Amino acid sequence: MAKILIVGCGAIGSELAALLAAQGHDVTGLKRKPPLSTPASIHYVAADISSPADLADLATDFTHAFFIVSPDRRTEQSYRAVYETGLDNLLARLPDTRWIMVSSTSVYGQTQGEWMDEDSVADPENVNSRLIRQAEQRLTALNPANIVVRFSGIYGPGREHLLRQAMQTPDIQQTPPYFTNRIHQRDCVGVLAFLLEQYFACKALAQCYLASDDDPAPMWDVMSWLAEQLHCPPPTAKPINADAGMNKRCNNTRLKALGYQFQYPSYKDGYLELIGARG
Repeated sequence: MAKILIVGCGAIGSELAALLAAQGHDVTGLKRKPPLSTPASIHYVAADISSPADLADLATDFTHAFFIVSPDRRTEQSYRAVYETGLDNLLARLPDTRWIMVSSTSVYGQTQGEWMDEDSVADPENVNSRLIRQAEQRLTALNPANIVVRFSGIYGPGREHLLRQAMQTPDIQQTPPYFTNRIHQRDCVGVLAFLLEQYFACKALAQCYLASDDDPAPMWDVMSWLAEQLHCPPPTAKPINADAGMNKRCNNTRLKALGYQFQYPSYKDGYLELIGARG
């Protein structure tokens, strides 16, 4: 049994906490506003990670910790509070803990539909993405055993932006293709739990894993398929956007070679389930 801290208990963090607690681990969730009703198997701590005073009473004997945070807003100030001040406060408090940090494929600045893997250059122009990248570097520099997991676009229950967009006959770039990458929320939890299991099994782990499903696809194809499933008009083709960012294809070979099997290997698997749940 390990003593585990989960920083940021939103949908992914809370589901991971429940899974690890069910496996017999001693789990603490850190959240600014813990839920009013919590399972007895999970201990919650109310704290703002940007405030050292809030962390003064946090235990220091966690063997493992997950950093799964979301800034309040998409502003530089909010990103600095989490990925700079907040992470530095946690690492100062828990320097000997093994960390797994949830990052984002936004750290890749490529825009021409290139294939990306863990060894691809990660040099984004966007300031918020740069702050995430710098946080990755500080975490892995502190301890080579710390791990960064870069998730692509997360979808699932409560994350149904593309479904809503598909119902509005959106304008989508068709030619040349504009690629998108996704991972289902349950696979996010699955990947994090899987990596912890591999550590306990004494497997050799890399410092970085790219977590995205098997099916990077042009947005035109995704939206056309969703519109068909929803019985809505298809999207309309819009002119080429030469400045479009985030156009890349994510390669998950390293994660799958380690043994992870995706519950939702394609966006079609996950979105069919979401559409069915809508009735």
